Amino acid sequence: MKQQFITFLVRWMLNSFGLWVAVRLFGTGYSDSELITSAGVFILAGLIFSLVNAILRPITIILSLPAILLTLGLFTIVVNGFMVYISLKITPGLSMTFWHSVMSGLVLSLINYIVSSALESQYMRFQEVKR
Repeated sequence: MKQQFITFLVRWMLNSFGLWVAVRLFGTGYSDSELITSAGVFILAGLIFSLVNAILRPITIILSLPAILLTLGLFTIVVNGFMVYISLKITPGLSMTFWHSVMSGLVLSLINYIVSSALESQYMRFQEVKR
């Protein structure tokens, strides 16, 4: 249980950082007024995105399974973008077009993949040293 909570916290912070990068690259509705306010907005956006991914993404994947199979998995890029789009619509102060959300989904997937791979390899090394 503790390991799952730590994993959720790490993903939350990664998603917050990834959303910050994505809004900087593709954003259409964010103004940089104050650093503390902006950090709070992106931390909230990361939490919302993490919760949407945990709750809504599995349902969306199951419902879009025919499209995913027809496109040999490429439709998951659109599903990821849809998750970003929903998260940013819920978050106050941030907005983005759907296609920019799809591009942001690619950025977030890349960031999560890189960090997850690094954390997993670090965990494997720790397990080897522990034995």
